[in-house]
Amino acid sequence: MPNPIWKKAALYVLGAISGVALSVSVQSFAESKPKNNALPIQALRNMAEVYSQIKANYVSEESDEALLEDAMKGMVSGLDPHSEYMDKKGYIDMKEHTSGEFGGLGMEIGSEDGFIKVVAPIEDTPAERAGVKSGDFIVKINNESTRGMTTGDAVKKMRGKPGTKITLTLSRKDSSPIVLTLTRAIIKVQSVRSHLLDGGYGYIRITQFQERTTADTAKAVHELTKKNAAPLKGIVLDLRDDPGGLLNSAVGVSAVFLKVGDAVVSTKGRDNKPAMQLSARPEDYLLSKGKDPLEGLPESIKTIPVTVLTNSGSASASEIVAGALQDHKRAVIVGTRSFGKGSVQSLIPLSNGGAVKLTTALYYTPNDRSIQATGIVPDVEVKDKNRTFESREADLSGHIGNPLGEEEVQGSAEQTPVAKHVVSEDKAEKVKEKDEDISSRRKPNPEKDDQLRAALDLLKNPDEWQKSLGLAASKPAETKKED
Repeated sequence: MPNPIWKKAALYVLGAISGVALSVSVQSFAESKPKNNALPIQALRNMAEVYSQIKANYVSEESDEALLEDAMKGMVSGLDPHSEYMDKKGYIDMKEHTSGEFGGLGMEIGSEDGFIKVVAPIEDTPAERAGVKSGDFIVKINNESTRGMTTGDAVKKMRGKPGTKITLTLSRKDSSPIVLTLTRAIIKVQSVRSHLLDGGYGYIRITQFQERTTADTAKAVHELTKKNAAPLKGIVLDLRDDPGGLLNSAVGVSAVFLKVGDAVVSTKGRDNKPAMQLSARPEDYLLSKGKDPLEGLPESIKTIPVTVLTNSGSASASEIVAGALQDHKRAVIVGTRSFGKGSVQSLIPLSNGGAVKLTTALYYTPNDRSIQATGIVPDVEVKDKNRTFESREADLSGHIGNPLGEEEVQGSAEQTPVAKHVVSEDKAEKVKEKDEDISSRRKPNPEKDDQLRAALDLLKNPDEWQKSLGLAASKPAETKKED
């Protein structure tokens, strides 16, 4: 057996925040023997007593199956914000997204203070077109309060037959409640977009890390080189609002720019025991036998200057790529601090057709840094004038602390006034047109995107790019002031 079972599993399972569009896997771990085999008799008695009181005295009769199902949900969700119990239908829905096509609204969600919170809307989906933003709280779904609702239950309510409508009530910092009416659709996520910028520089945007992301990134490099009719002078890799996805794809994208064999990420499990180490090698990013999609890449891709754009919506797999390129001094990180999700979730199938998604390890960058609840600090900080609130892992109730004792960084509100408004579906296009942040990432325009302009300027100035490499590792990020 060339790879241990845990390694095969973990190659799939680094997911984004639990939500409408999750990218996790379907592998299981062998059970580990507990240190203490003694059953907690008194705790089990307490649970049995609560169960009997509900059966005897609750205002309505509840089935045994429903009570035990809710007990399992509570037991798992109480561990941390990313662990979850799923019934059979929830498990099926979870697996759909790894193919890049699923039904719903198109957003990543998490849980904070008992409510559902948007980590990031996915590009070119009903959620993004309607004006849903990172950091929004979904307080009602079709007039039903989300207080106490699990992310899994929220997913079920927001999914439905394509073409059907759903109403979301959002709470946003410094704004009155926002009511959106959206139409569900089959979500076809285009994982990789690319554009050739003036002067022979490439722009690659990754919206999520899916099964084909490594191959599509390599394809983008080939197409940009062909359009330029010469080797590219540099590349801007845009990972803003990319909530993560498959771990093997994060390793593969890192391998596009790193030398063969360079370390990408390692994980440590219970008691801080090393679990695995993944490097820029085909066996660490290919899920099955076949041709390596990175074969035949231009040799210059390993040496040309690279800048990586991040913000508080860059989570999980995005942070692995940014951390690996930063530690190897292969790219300058530009933008704002990332989300800070440094944990690995494993999706473990159960005999009833459901599954449990459990946090089984924490991951570390090549220099053994943990970004859990801390995030990747940019080498050059450039704030987004259109972004009024930053939300991060440390904001989530019950989050796992940083194992190295690094300072945890929570989200913050910018002092930019936000217009109060109520938006319906027929007005959604107006919101989209006003949002320069979204439009500039579809068709990158440095003149309207301060962060992109700063990243491109660094590529055009090799000396400044070289000076900025790894800057955040030695001192606070250099702030770039933009008009």
